[in-house]
Amino acid sequence: MARFLIRRVFLGAIVLLLITMMVFAIFFVAPNDVARTLAGRQATPETIALIQQRLGLDQPVWKQYLTFLWNALHGNLGYDYYHQVPVTTIITQALPATVSLAVGAAVIWMLLGVLNGVVSAVHPRSVADRALTGFALFFYSMPTFLLGLLLLFFLYFQLSLAGFPVFPAGGYIPLTENPVEWFRHLILPWLTLALVLAATYTRLTRGSMLDVLGEDYIRTARAKGLTERRVVYRHGLRSALTPVVTQFGIDLGQLVGGVVVTETVFSIDGLGKTAVDAINQQDLPVIIGIVIFAATAVIIANLLVDLAYAVLDPRVRPH
Repeated sequence: MARFLIRRVFLGAIVLLLITMMVFAIFFVAPNDVARTLAGRQATPETIALIQQRLGLDQPVWKQYLTFLWNALHGNLGYDYYHQVPVTTIITQALPATVSLAVGAAVIWMLLGVLNGVVSAVHPRSVADRALTGFALFFYSMPTFLLGLLLLFFLYFQLSLAGFPVFPAGGYIPLTENPVEWFRHLILPWLTLALVLAATYTRLTRGSMLDVLGEDYIRTARAKGLTERRVVYRHGLRSALTPVVTQFGIDLGQLVGGVVVTETVFSIDGLGKTAVDAINQQDLPVIIGIVIFAATAVIIANLLVDLAYAVLDPRVRPH
């Protein structure tokens, strides 16, 4: 297991290194005047000269990259010249909202998707199976922004007009400031993400469970007299969760990197909305920092997925 973990960490480090090379090439090598781009359109010559000196743009390209990589390894992702703060500070301020949104939605979509998939697989071609399949297809085809706007219209606007202001319009309240308001402000964003993504997990779980329930060891377990509940949940579901865990690691890593659409619809100042604002302002240091952070989150999520394989399915356990 130790060799397996070391190998995966090494491969993840190689991928992250390649990503830093591409980010550096796109933002530092390709533009004609990096300092002016970073400083903005209304920057003074003094500001541009200061940026050139700080970034070492008068050095050879290979030396510039090594400096960029060394600073990134030490947690220095650059400096936001619009807000006059380090990029790490901006990411730290936006991260709690994104993590709250991603983790809360992940719990809902995993429970909902896996449960629906198991019920559909255990009762194939039944009324429940067709209803849950229709549910999955409906929300799978629903754009996230449209579902968010519909939830806002019916559960916020219409309820508020009727005198029942249960759900707020958007925004984010930190958990440490007011746990109740934190929960209220995140219910609709959670549902927006969870209903769309749960559809994918319903289809994944159903297909995987149907394959697993046809295996020889499942028939052997039933022949031994085990209860159907134990056969399904103890033996079948454990093996069937392998593709589900794979998808979960990818989705959760991407969400922590920034839930752009949902955060924009509900005015949540997380990483996704921060990235959109940085793109509109051409704030390159912030864009670079969020890209590197998002890539790191995806790599870590996939590493955790690889380790989960060994726990869920002994057949893929590394030796």
